[in-house]
Amino acid sequence: MAERPTFLLTQVFRCDDIQLTVSQEIDIQALQRGDVHAFEVLVIQYEKKVLNMCWYILQNKEEAEDATQDIFLTIYQSIPKFKGDAKLSTWIHRITLNKCLEHIRKAKRKKRFGIHLRIDPAFIDHTVDLNKNPEEALMEKERVKVFLEAVQQLSENQRIAYTLHHMDEFSYKEISESMNLSLSAIESLIFRAKQHLKATLNDSIKNNWI
Repeated sequence: MAERPTFLLTQVFRCDDIQLTVSQEIDIQALQRGDVHAFEVLVIQYEKKVLNMCWYILQNKEEAEDATQDIFLTIYQSIPKFKGDAKLSTWIHRITLNKCLEHIRKAKRKKRFGIHLRIDPAFIDHTVDLNKNPEEALMEKERVKVFLEAVQQLSENQRIAYTLHHMDEFSYKEISESMNLSLSAIESLIFRAKQHLKATLNDSIKNNWI
């Protein structure tokens, strides 16, 4: 296996001598030989999806960016073990989910006084329509904060399944493959998550967010 690439992920998009498009086919055999160009193609095709998935699960921009770097290094190091039993996208989503959970557990260990992560204000801004007038935007931010805090109270599997479906727009099938659970288990997790949120939140929030 070749030495892992040392470039930052965002540098891929700034290299003038690399002419890549998202439609380029990923060469898995080249990846497994440690070919850096093949890895750059993979990064361009998957970085946005991975970063968004981290962003929605971790709800913290800095944590999401750190996790994304970690995920792509893990992909580069682990690709020789990829046997094609699942789609490459499913394999990447599983690595992403596992790394996000690692980041959450690490943060919880450091945060002795509570089990929930701090919600990044930037994440709240990301989910709010900032074209509203200041008063409406402020009220919307408060509703979003209450909603996200309620989501954090869900069990881990409920929260992950609900977040991927509700915020990151994964299909039930994609969530099933990413979490390595049956479709019926995912349906049950999301149903119970919705029931919990409906019982917890007031009408003005649940009517807009659930």
